[in-house]
Amino acid sequence: MKSIVRSIIIASIVLLVGLNYSCEKNQDVEDREIIEKYISDHDLAAVELDNTGLFYVIENKGGNLHPTVNSTVTVNYKGVLINGNTFDSQNGIKFSLQSTIVGWKLGIPLIGESGKIKLIIPSAMAYGSRSVGDIPENSVLIFDIDLLLFN
Repeated sequence: MKSIVRSIIIASIVLLVGLNYSCEKNQDVEDREIIEKYISDHDLAAVELDNTGLFYVIENKGGNLHPTVNSTVTVNYKGVLINGNTFDSQNGIKFSLQSTIVGWKLGIPLIGESGKIKLIIPSAMAYGSRSVGDIPENSVLIFDIDLLLFN
């Protein structure tokens, strides 16, 4: 009897893991379609970062030195949803890049001080299946970021 129960539990775990993986993959495909349509609709010369699903447009490359994920950065930014609704905007805000979403950790180091970048971030590199404030779950996010300083 114990072996039957153990087999059922193992099968259930495998099924749940498989379903979760399938849902994540479906969301990745959906995000890519949303991002590609956004890029096309806005006639952007966006580049994908190393097959990650993160797209960016460097509007000003800034200085030669670039921050790392361990840097403290000071930025101006505006965050919008794919429908154009602004969910956040800050000027002169300073924080550790390590404490940000994955899309920022990967995207901001692409520019130097005084640089400007547009990041188009798939939901998995933002807040995933969680809703946060005015950001619904599974949202692709677009950020316009000016890197003012870093150390």
